[in-house]
Amino acid sequence: MTLFRLLLITIIAVVGAYTAITIANHGMGLFPIFFGDMADMTWRGQFNLDFLCFLIFSGFWVAWRHQFTVAGLVLGFAAFNLGAPFLAGYLLVVSYQTKGDIAAMLLGPARATLRR
Repeated sequence: MTLFRLLLITIIAVVGAYTAITIANHGMGLFPIFFGDMADMTWRGQFNLDFLCFLIFSGFWVAWRHQFTVAGLVLGFAAFNLGAPFLAGYLLVVSYQTKGDIAAMLLGPARATLRR
């Protein structure tokens, strides 16, 4: 679990720093570029579409883990919009809340208890 937590911290730091530099150099105009590349049907667009699907999975999983409660929907929306740094931070917090219990991390405490 320690290595996993270090990976999560690394992801937060690396993607956060890269994002800060990108914003400093290019501003906040992500969406026109992101969807423009998809509309151009290029490899960058293909990657963006693939990544968008991962963001959808991420948001759906977080909302599902919280049994689609209001808090779960808000967290799922955040996971979809904020990407890897949010999900890494979320998993880091959850890893401590569940004391490293992988089943509880992935399924949520209520579903993990049902499995036992």
